Amino acid sequence: MDRSGGVRAEPRHPGEFAPMTANTLLTDAVIKNKQLSKRGILERMFTMAFKGFVYPQIWEDPEVDLEALQLDKNSRIFTIASGGCNILNYLTEQPAHIQAVDLNPAHVALTRLKLTALEQLPDHETFFRFFGHADERENKRVYFRDLAPHLDPETRAYWSKRGLRGLRIDMFTRNVYEFGLLGRFIGLLHFVARLHGKNPRHILRAETMEEQRTLFEDVIGPVFDSRVVKALCRMPVSFYGLGIPPAQFEALSSSAGGDMAGLMRSRLERLACDFSIDDNYFAWQAFGRGYDRQHRQAIPRYLRDSNHQILRDNASKVDVVQASMTDFLADCDAESRDRYILLDSQDWMNTEQLTALWSEILRTSAPGARVIFRTAGEESPLPGRVPAEILDRWDYQAEQSLDLGRRDRSSIYGGFHLYIRRD
Repeated sequence: MDRSGGVRAEPRHPGEFAPMTANTLLTDAVIKNKQLSKRGILERMFTMAFKGFVYPQIWEDPEVDLEALQLDKNSRIFTIASGGCNILNYLTEQPAHIQAVDLNPAHVALTRLKLTALEQLPDHETFFRFFGHADERENKRVYFRDLAPHLDPETRAYWSKRGLRGLRIDMFTRNVYEFGLLGRFIGLLHFVARLHGKNPRHILRAETMEEQRTLFEDVIGPVFDSRVVKALCRMPVSFYGLGIPPAQFEALSSSAGGDMAGLMRSRLERLACDFSIDDNYFAWQAFGRGYDRQHRQAIPRYLRDSNHQILRDNASKVDVVQASMTDFLADCDAESRDRYILLDSQDWMNTEQLTALWSEILRTSAPGARVIFRTAGEESPLPGRVPAEILDRWDYQAEQSLDLGRRDRSSIYGGFHLYIRRD
């Protein structure tokens, strides 16, 4: 296998799949309304925003995912790449293969960078400083010395490109988690909180769950009572930083009775209060804009020293390409996958797109295959939209889905969903 520095630069079957441009992929996924309509304008604004770097970290809890997926060494995974961290978190279970796709070229480049770093950096400490600290000047020298020579040309060109504030790789010298749409969105929340005399970082000082709740009620909760925040929460563009397109915003707003500020407050309350701050790295990212460097408890699996050699040994099992899920699956063999992770992508889709995707999932899935995904609202979007002859081949695990959703430490989604293919 020609890995070009840790990942394949081409799909597994060269010639069978030709990726489209990022513009075409995003346009097909998001834009469904006329250009000059209100919804059409919002869709085009979101598409423009989403072309760049969005997620430095993925916001789906891998521990919940792994419980639902039940991976073993024969598992063949198909997933959206996003920030790449959950791909590495799944890799700690040593599955047979992980195929990752993403519409966004920045996410593909970030995932490939992480895989190459696993194979090329000399030790765990260097790897942790690069992706755990992600703000040290030495990281730039490490990149050019140890990583750039081993990257495929496309990925190397992405990180070496110059922008307004230097090279893209410079993000790893200034805390990469403060960049991208999500990083800037979190930064905006911190800025608004400080305007109200509050500092979200104080929540990380809590020593008990009771202190976490007290600090939330004092520091975060009151911010959502302000007229400015309520007005911002009524604007779809305010949520582009969370990767929420107009269709998903409308579903969220409808489920919240139009009270988006109240919905955001309740989900941040769950993040801050329902799980111990000691090991919830999602809370550390939201309130501290980084990981727990001192104790290294609130960090994802892939950054743990105990998993580093396992990841190095298994990095070659991952392929990453820029593609839409449906298009890529259309070129895959029948019954060639048995685990699918769709993130919240189906919130973006209309009925035709959902049907096309699940037609390919059914065709490419082996008996007993498992599919997991999340939704902004609480309900699965599939009943009544995906034809019965497709959906009836799957068993929806309603009780387990509800339980796993409640235990998702990221706390930003309304629903978690698990489907298992009938034998």
